[in-house]
Amino acid sequence: MQPKNLKRLLRALSRQGLDVTYNNSIYAVRLSNNTNAPVAQVLLPESFPVEAKALKQLANLANVRHPAGGSVCKCHATPDFHPGDAGIAIGSVVQTENIVIPAATGSDINCGMRLHVADLTVNAFLAKRDRFVELMKGDYFFGTRDVTMSGLAMQALFEYGVPGWLDAMLDSATGSVAKSNLDQLAGESDNIFLGGSMDGSWQLAPPELVPDDGLVRDGGLATIGGGNHFVEVQRVDKIENSALAYAWGIKEGQIAFMIHSGSRHVGKYIGGMWRDKAVAAWQPGVKYPESKIFPLSVNSHPELVAGYLQAEATAANYGFINRLLLAELLRLGLREVYGDVEAPLVYDLPHNITLPATDIEDSKETHPLSKSKIPNWITRKGACPANQEQPVIIPGSMGANSYLCVGKGNNDFANSASHGAGRLRSRFDLSRGGASETEEELGLTGVDCITLREERRIEEAPAAYKPIDSVIDVQVKAGIIDVVARLSPILTFKA
Repeated sequence: MQPKNLKRLLRALSRQGLDVTYNNSIYAVRLSNNTNAPVAQVLLPESFPVEAKALKQLANLANVRHPAGGSVCKCHATPDFHPGDAGIAIGSVVQTENIVIPAATGSDINCGMRLHVADLTVNAFLAKRDRFVELMKGDYFFGTRDVTMSGLAMQALFEYGVPGWLDAMLDSATGSVAKSNLDQLAGESDNIFLGGSMDGSWQLAPPELVPDDGLVRDGGLATIGGGNHFVEVQRVDKIENSALAYAWGIKEGQIAFMIHSGSRHVGKYIGGMWRDKAVAAWQPGVKYPESKIFPLSVNSHPELVAGYLQAEATAANYGFINRLLLAELLRLGLREVYGDVEAPLVYDLPHNITLPATDIEDSKETHPLSKSKIPNWITRKGACPANQEQPVIIPGSMGANSYLCVGKGNNDFANSASHGAGRLRSRFDLSRGGASETEEELGLTGVDCITLREERRIEEAPAAYKPIDSVIDVQVKAGIIDVVARLSPILTFKA
């Protein structure tokens, strides 16, 4: 099938300076004034609207090159594709040679998903729901959480991620973590993408977070963040792949909790700094790119490329720990209210991150710098890795299903899947007009949203998002993922 009025749509896009074709659920797009640019591809169901702004952003990204050498060689977008605020479309996946693009990762470095399950029924959970919610509101909204750490523990966190932090906690646990089962946390590291550890440097972190001695009380750590970030309690509604569900410890009827958050103020600090560095490093006398997307080239500034990747890894390590602590606070809350609940980790994986692409043909990705003669990287912005046999977590809106899937290592789509449903309506549109719409029109009927800000509930209403089932179906059909389990929301925490 093809979208209705396809010819009219393509003519309209042509007036925007885009050459676009559509076939078999894939839009192919490139800038009209540069036929030598790589063609970017967007996997999109025919029923979904097409936004010219997002297509232009993707075509611009595909056209990025550096005057000293290096360019984009492949560019894709996932079905949750929509415009991004900083000139990079959400859902973009870009493979580069000899360059890295700080703006393509952005400031929410290692925004990602984390999923736990617990042997607790919905009825048992709801029986003490109010007490549990009040407890978690304190930690998530009112600052009662205690994530105090020594300066040395923070240094280890930034340098080595989860293993470094765990070593410090095993030596001397501080804050709420003193109540945690540290052996369980250590065992769960295998269920974190890359083991939750990248090659960071504490010297690249915000200085106030890494003192040589004393304690650090970081107000951003173990916080959900704004926008589409959340902590959600769910029910495992249906198992689609019984063998994998059994291997991953998933059972129908279980309570689950899903976390979507990233590196918070640390990612903003590092992402903003390195976008500025990329502009400052642009070759004198060479015209700025029209897209205002500035890459860093291995040929002209190898030290900046290496520095950026280590800085991004530093923020990514913080992102892994942020999700871990959000989950650990919730797990401790479950144990306080409901008794001895194990609530094991299923998986934790990143979205916004740059990784070497040298092993893409083998459906593997590693975090050390590439050793090949022509270094290649894959950068995902609002997309997640979907390597062969790797768990993939794709949330819907707070009024829709979420999905636990398994990656199929599809090289045609750069081993990448969507990170969610994708927005249909902007937050500005909803904040301006949503207040006049009914609960039913916004899709909020029956939605249990725990927030201190009514505008957040409206901005993130289910009506703002694309239908998640269609997003999943088109990726299954394309051979990117298979579904393992479907989960439905019970209640959602929004900051």
